[in-house]
Amino acid sequence: MEKDSDKPTPAGDSSTSRAGMRFASKETSAIGCGFSNFTSFRAEKQDFAKLAMPQYLRSAMLDAIRKQDVNGGDQHFQMPRPDDDPCCETPLVVFINPKSGGRNGPVLKERLQQLISEEQVFDLQDVKPHEFVRYGLACLEKWAENGDSCAKETRTNIRIVVAGGDGTVGWVLGCLGELHTKGRLPVPPVAIIPLGTGNDLSRSFGWGGSFPFSWKSAIKRTLQRATTGPICHLDSWHVVVQMPGGQVVDPPHSLKATEECGVDQTLKIEGQVPDKVNFYEGVFYNYFSIGMDAQVAYGFHNFRNEKPYLAQGPVSNKIIYSGYSCSQGWFLTPCMSDPTLRGLNNILSIHIKRVNCPDWEPITVPESVRAIVALNLRSYGSGRNPWGNLKPEYLEKRGFVEANADDGLLEIFGLKQGWHASFVMVELISAKHIAQASSIRLELRGGEWKDAFLQMDGEPWKQPMSRDYSTIVEIMRVPFQSVMISGQGQ
Repeated sequence: MEKDSDKPTPAGDSSTSRAGMRFASKETSAIGCGFSNFTSFRAEKQDFAKLAMPQYLRSAMLDAIRKQDVNGGDQHFQMPRPDDDPCCETPLVVFINPKSGGRNGPVLKERLQQLISEEQVFDLQDVKPHEFVRYGLACLEKWAENGDSCAKETRTNIRIVVAGGDGTVGWVLGCLGELHTKGRLPVPPVAIIPLGTGNDLSRSFGWGGSFPFSWKSAIKRTLQRATTGPICHLDSWHVVVQMPGGQVVDPPHSLKATEECGVDQTLKIEGQVPDKVNFYEGVFYNYFSIGMDAQVAYGFHNFRNEKPYLAQGPVSNKIIYSGYSCSQGWFLTPCMSDPTLRGLNNILSIHIKRVNCPDWEPITVPESVRAIVALNLRSYGSGRNPWGNLKPEYLEKRGFVEANADDGLLEIFGLKQGWHASFVMVELISAKHIAQASSIRLELRGGEWKDAFLQMDGEPWKQPMSRDYSTIVEIMRVPFQSVMISGQGQ
């Protein structure tokens, strides 16, 4: 009797057998691929394990934030803790603006949560920076004082990553400034994932002008640099705006109404002062400007708010912005008779304090200048350097020093008509150098002008002008510096 194995195989059976082998091969390959991905993911998690706080700490911090109560996470410190949940070496907290970065914001958030932990990656729509400072960090500080060594080590070593544009970075830095004023040191240093349009803060500290398209691999390099990068510092500048009472103004988010501020009374105001005045205050990190550049920005922002579907990314934003530069009077000034398109010297007077000098000094506003910028960084308008890289002989001749983000000085320069501004922005020429100052006082009076346009760090507003009464803008350096992480040389 023949054995089944010895029987000749019909053609159809042979085909079935080969098909079965191919299916089995694909199934094995799929299983292998899935195992490989799983193994790769576990390896990534192990690589970034040093960034994740122990479970009880991050749960306590998150509960304190959600309840807006420093004591909101106390129960997590009273539970038994597993032995395999050690204190981390370099804890990271990430703030991400999901509206930045086109469509990549939510996906980037998910990726960061996978690599670090869900509780350490905050969506700014859900958790605001001041809530983290007042409740999350305060929770760690409370238990550090109560003797929890891991809470103390985490609070000391914690670093922050901000994924967003310059406005988002400034928002987080401003909230961290509360730690300085209340003596809650050390202040966590900040790294940047650039998701905005200009990203000048990111460029200035070595994090680049945009996040690469291959961001899945780039994010791992960024996290590594955020944990090992050296610490550097950034000046910030306090702005007080005093305007006649009763004026209706729609200030940017960075300016808040206040009754606790005032301007320096030792410098006499040239115009009249009404009986009632309103005060606004804020902080900027990159620049403050007045004039045509702010008017262009104001038009662009209004357009983007009215038609957001036309401005959905950095490229489209820059095209629209360029269009507004051509349509708002930059290039047509010599042909126009409207006083609102003439030089700023018609409405503006400037006083400054130089470094280590207590006295105010008047500065002449050149007749040809149509925009004046006070710049803190060496990056403006998406990476341009309008102040220029000045030679030592010129610096000495003008009494200037080399510009840096932590030198306690603002570089004041002017832009003329649109052609001059265009050549400056492509760095064929430098802007018109006016002064370097440790404090600035601007006085605005209307005359024929009904409105002036101002902006801070890309947030523009329209400032009503009075023919009789002055509007005062005073800029002073904040007495403490923001703490940054350098992304260069890593």
